[in-house]
Order: sequence, then structure tokens, then C-alpha cells
Amino acid sequence: HKVNLYFSVFVADLLVYIPAVILYCFSLKETSTKKKASICALCILLYPGLILIDHGHFQYPLSLGFALWGVLCLSYDWDLLGSVAFCLALNYKQMELYHSLPFFCYLLGKCFKKGLKGKGLLLLTKIAGTVVVSFAVCWLPFCTDMAQIMQVLRRLFPIDRGLFEACMFSSPPPRLANIWCSLSVLIKIKNIVSPQTQLKLSFAVTFLSLLPTCIKLTVQPSLRGFKFALVSCALSFFLFSFQVHEKSILLVSVPVCLIINEIPFMATWFLLVSTFSMLPLLLKDGLLLPYAVTMLAFLSVCTASFSIFEKTSAEDLQLKPFSLSLKGYVSWFKSFPKIVRSLFLLSVTLMGVLSLASAAVPPPQRLPDLFPLSVSVISCLHFLLFLVYFNVVILWDSKNSRSQKKIS
Repeated sequence: HKVNLYFSVFVADLLVYIPAVILYCFSLKETSTKKKASICALCILLYPGLILIDHGHFQYPLSLGFALWGVLCLSYDWDLLGSVAFCLALNYKQMELYHSLPFFCYLLGKCFKKGLKGKGLLLLTKIAGTVVVSFAVCWLPFCTDMAQIMQVLRRLFPIDRGLFEACMFSSPPPRLANIWCSLSVLIKIKNIVSPQTQLKLSFAVTFLSLLPTCIKLTVQPSLRGFKFALVSCALSFFLFSFQVHEKSILLVSVPVCLIINEIPFMATWFLLVSTFSMLPLLLKDGLLLPYAVTMLAFLSVCTASFSIFEKTSAEDLQLKPFSLSLKGYVSWFKSFPKIVRSLFLLSVTLMGVLSLASAAVPPPQRLPDLFPLSVSVISCLHFLLFLVYFNVVILWDSKNSRSQKKIS
């Protein structure tokens, strides 16, 4: 039975996820040759987090695959097909809400750009009709009774279970690399804030953190901005939203895979940290050896394929407009590449030491959760810095669009 289940995951990969990755890489303008496209596809498909969760922990890749098909269709201006693909992703797994705002804002921005009195209004009507029909088809089996519909909604959004319910560990403290679980180490949020207030607080912080990116994408819709917005918005959801699961970081990691050819150094770094953040879950599933092998293989292939240590300048990291705005104010920006490389090596070393300690060293009796908590807090700090980085890239590109065009 288990072999049959795991084989079905592999078949789902072959039918939905892998074709989307390959077609996406061969459609990129930056990967002008088949060799470059093949290298890009290989690095994406070797991402350890998805391999370990799909084929080790067990999860179907269909929602992420459909989301990728949605991105691919939008890159060809097939907006209606892209809308259908994303509706399938969202109705397959409600966590695709992490990507919903970038899809919505990008398509709305395109409609505004075409003009809401002419072609824009027609496109908006077509997209709205496509979404309604797609949802109606998916929900048709449940629409026989209103009580049944409400039951499905309660199952999809079990708000009453609390802020940390999605963590797979019952013993406190929670071991998840988002802001609420990390803060709970110092402040027992669940004890001092009611569940309803927790919900409102997480909604407000999540909304405020992704608002600048969504406004920028609506005002200046572009495919590049759309891909970066997918990363930034999904990361905001992961860090600040209600009832996050450890493997929800995959909803951030897959969009990061889509820009690995543009910022290979930062993308590789993020993807390593995202896999490391799931270490307690992977150890619980007995996946230590696959974790070590896939992490080393991914780092080796990315280093050899993209020469990531040679691409740490401000221009390579898409920070040229930001660095120009700081010229004359920050003297250390000249040594920025060296600092970034040093931080990367320090980060990788820390992840390696903590991985070994978590697997081989028994924790102190008074602190049985020492290693899982260390993994979650360190990963959370990384993710907060990455959130700042991606927002800087997006917002400075928006504010300095003319300068960025000249630089490009």
C-alpha cells in the first residue's frame, strides 16, 4: 500500500510538476541555450525540500504544479488558461492562498494598463467569468446542501484550533520557523491573547507586510515583478499568518526556484535555509540521510552551475538601485560582496553544526526542545532578513524604474 502511494506521488510529479518546470526553464529569455535551460531545470528539480516532503514525508505536488502552470501561462499572456490553472491549484489546496494576491494584483494591473473602458474591461470580464466557472465546477459535488458547504469551509479553515495548531508537535513550545512560534519562546502569546485576537493580529500584520508589494504590482504589472511578488507575499504569509505548517515554506521556495537564474546566490541560500527549517519534521520521519545527501547535492550543483560565489555584487543581487541611493552614506557598501559571502559561509556552517547536533547529540534533560527551537529561531531570523531583501529589490525597482531600465 505504501509503495503504491509513493508511486502515485512520482506519477503526479511526472504528469504535472516536472513538465511545468522544464517548459518554464526553456521559456526563459535569460536561458538562451538548451544547456542553460537544462541546468536551470536540474537545479530546480534537485531542490531538497520538495524532494524530501513529496517523496519522504509524503505529499502530492499537484497544487504547486498547477500554480507553476499558472505562472507559465501568464508568461505567455495566456491569462485565461493561467487563471484556470491557479483556480485548480487553490481548490486542490487552500494554502495556495499564499500566491493568490500576486495573481490577482498582476492580472488586475494588466486590466488597468489596457484601460477599464476598453480592452481592459473585456479582459477583466473574461478572467472573472473563467474564475467563477472554474470554482463552480470544483465545488459542484458539495453544492447539494448549504450545511455541507459550511462543513467543508470549517474543515478548510479550522480557526478554533488556535494559532499554532498546524505544528505537528503536541508538546510545547512550538517548533516552527515563523514569527509567532519564535516569539512564543519569550512571550507566551497563547496564554495572554485570546484566539480571536490572535486571528485579528496575525491578519493585520500579514496584510501590512504584503501591502507595499501588492500595490507596486498593481500599479506597475510586469512578469519579473510578479515572480518576485510571489516570493515576498508567500514569505509574509508564512511568517505572520494564522496556523502555519512547517512544510508551508515550500509555497515560498517554489517561487524562489523560478528566479534562481536571476539571483542564483540568494536563491540557493534561501532554498538551503528553507530545507533546514524543516529539519525537526524530517528527523521525525527518519530522513536524516536523504536530507544530508540532497542538501550537499543541491549546493554542489548550484555552485558548479551558476558560480554563485562570483555573483555577489550589488548588481548581481538586484540591489544596484538601492546601492545608488545609499552612495555616500554607507561606506561599507563597497565591501558588500565580501560581507555577503562571509555571512553565507557562516550560515551554512551553523546549519551544518545544528543538523549534526540535532541528529547525534542528546539534548539536556532540562531543555529537551533545545535543538528544534534553535532550528526554528535561526531559520526565522534568516527568513526575516530574506523578507527585507526581497521587499528592497521590489520597492527600489519600483521607485527607480527609469534608472533600472538604464542599468539593464
